Amino acid sequence: MFKRSVSEDYKQTRVKNRRVHMANERTFLSWIRTSIGIMAFGFVIEKFSLPLDHAKIAVGDGSLIGHQSLTFLGVFLVAMGAFAGLLATYRFQKTERQIMEDTYQPSIVSDILIAILLAAIGILLSVYLIHIVSAF
Repeated sequence: MFKRSVSEDYKQTRVKNRRVHMANERTFLSWIRTSIGIMAFGFVIEKFSLPLDHAKIAVGDGSLIGHQSLTFLGVFLVAMGAFAGLLATYRFQKTERQIMEDTYQPSIVSDILIAILLAAIGILLSVYLIHIVSAF
């Protein structure tokens, strides 16, 4: 049997940066929780749209808001939640590699992407709710 030899420098670097690695893991897990929350919210919205298939809501201009628009929003949220999970995994792996190589450079690109995603979700839901409220 071959035994993989781990260099002493690697072991020391890993032990020395233990707190940094654990912080990176906590950040990864919080990103994963966020992506699961976004996907669950999309699922709930899509399931909520099924009863509206039979009772469509008329808006002031005569158009109907119902199953199709909520289904689109729900599927969009599930897809964006999955994208956030993939982005979290990429970010985690990149940060781990940079920690090990002692070349860590903070990047705000993924933070900006998730902020834009959440802002888009908020805007879409606000527009939808405005249509619903103005119908009554």
